[in-house]
Amino acid sequence: MTASPVLASTRPQITMFRDAGCDCCLKWAALAEQAGYAVRTVDQPHMPALKQRAGVPEALWSCHTAMIDRHPVEGHVPFAAIAKMRAMGPKAPFGLAVPGMPIGSPGMEVPDGRREPFDVMAFDRDGRSWRFV
Repeated sequence: MTASPVLASTRPQITMFRDAGCDCCLKWAALAEQAGYAVRTVDQPHMPALKQRAGVPEALWSCHTAMIDRHPVEGHVPFAAIAKMRAMGPKAPFGLAVPGMPIGSPGMEVPDGRREPFDVMAFDRDGRSWRFV
């Protein structure tokens, strides 16, 4: 008997929607797996419509949109921020985002180690956003 079916069922689930041509999304998904999440990747040909349905404010859009515990997580959000949001329970913001695709964010690492500054933004169902971490 192996432990993997039990582990898979107890790991937090992320469904990540991405454009089929975007490889950095797969890098973020691999990092999510390493961070302890079970990731299901869905190629989505109509990302703008999906982002709108998920409630992600357009100013915060990035390349992929993930869902965890009914929270939209947009782009290359660090896993410590996701863990913090999940730990907040009912006081958690509706969603998190790292707008754009900043170099050095999770999944956007480059060989020379360069990093662009970026903020993790929280947002509510009305589209208001603020700096989360």
